Amino acid sequence: MTDLATPAQAASPLLLLLDLAHRARDASGPDELAFMLMNDSRVLAPYRQAALWFEASGIRALSGVMQPEANAPYALWLEQVCRALAKAPDSALPRRLTADDLPAGLALEWQEWLPAEALWVPFAASPSHPGSSVGGFLVAGEAPFSDDAIALFAEWGQIWRHAWLACFRPSLWSPGQWRQALQSWRQRNARLPWWKRRPNQLALALALLLLVPVRLTVLAQGELVPARPAVIRAPLDGVIGQFQVRPNELVKAGQVLFSFDDAPISSRLEVARQALATAEVEYRQFAQMALSDVRSKGQLAVLLGKIGEKRAEAEFLASQFERSRVLAPRDGVVLFDDPSEWIGRPVQTGERVMRVADPQDVEIEAWIPIGDAIPLAEGAAVSLYLAANPFSAVPGTLRYLNHDATLRPDGSYAYRARAALQAPAGQRVGLKGTAKLHGDWVPLGYWILRRPLASIRQYLAI
Repeated sequence: MTDLATPAQAASPLLLLLDLAHRARDASGPDELAFMLMNDSRVLAPYRQAALWFEASGIRALSGVMQPEANAPYALWLEQVCRALAKAPDSALPRRLTADDLPAGLALEWQEWLPAEALWVPFAASPSHPGSSVGGFLVAGEAPFSDDAIALFAEWGQIWRHAWLACFRPSLWSPGQWRQALQSWRQRNARLPWWKRRPNQLALALALLLLVPVRLTVLAQGELVPARPAVIRAPLDGVIGQFQVRPNELVKAGQVLFSFDDAPISSRLEVARQALATAEVEYRQFAQMALSDVRSKGQLAVLLGKIGEKRAEAEFLASQFERSRVLAPRDGVVLFDDPSEWIGRPVQTGERVMRVADPQDVEIEAWIPIGDAIPLAEGAAVSLYLAANPFSAVPGTLRYLNHDATLRPDGSYAYRARAALQAPAGQRVGLKGTAKLHGDWVPLGYWILRRPLASIRQYLAI
């Protein structure tokens, strides 16, 4: 579209209005629309000056300038004139203006700022639209505006306002829009019986939905662990010499698992045996001397005690030497860390070194955080979703749940739960995932509000 009207368009005001309407729809933004209203509306009727005003922002645009100066005397006077026109009793309709239609204080300056004749086209406000505000535009010229010109400007004002509001799309999350929609909704249902009103029906449906019973569940970190493993602990104080098995190796009962460095024990055992042999030789000497020497008989009892002491020490060291080679107490899989971390490391009696577990004797171990603890009865359903196979759950039944929270390696406290498998899992020990523990049936409303209410309750002393 061109800015200048062709001779054919000049003969038809409706074609001029259609041309402006097309250009308004194609405008790129509010600034272009404001410039068009101030300067291009002359094709409908001649005028000398124009102003666009909104109650929320004041003078928005003036004809002949790119950006109005808000503190200029002309703009300040126009601001007062437009406010007075917006508050007039017939402010909703377009009307002709002269200086006599304004308050006395504003009418005195009319001749200084505006021509003799003017036209006021108001805009109504729409509370649900962010770009809407009470306002209007004022055009002024030397000749009075005809009725046809007033009708064209009124229609053009409505077209322009529609294009203006289209530049300000209301947000879907606008509080004003939702509030207005709710109010209109209530008004439409006000004349119906209470059971037919849509808000009451929705409230009843929501109440029934919140009473629907659901299972109270909790998610926790889970793992497949041996159910009844044989714990292999260090039988004596010493240094581990070597391992005869590898991690996750199948072993038989009586098979050597690992052994201690036996050099210190064997040397002490040899010394104890030599001391025992010396004590026995000394005893035989005194026994022969006792046949002829009465005093030698008194030493025999002492030597017998010494022999018993040396024999007990030798037997103890012999048993220690035998225990330095640790044997598997049962068939199963050995579970322990990297052997290189144990070899040459001193251990104390009772320190756990490894476990021997039956590959088929597996159960679920879960750690329930303190904040997620729910009442769980023995035999409650437990499902373990392994990270290695997340699409199929490993079912189980709760066997026991700790009463006291336990400190975990990550520094958090949690309740330890064990669940027996309902069927062989077919998965190896040590696989981790997420365990879902099922509690009692509760209303849906309690299921939704349980965690928020628990969090709020910690900060309220009611």
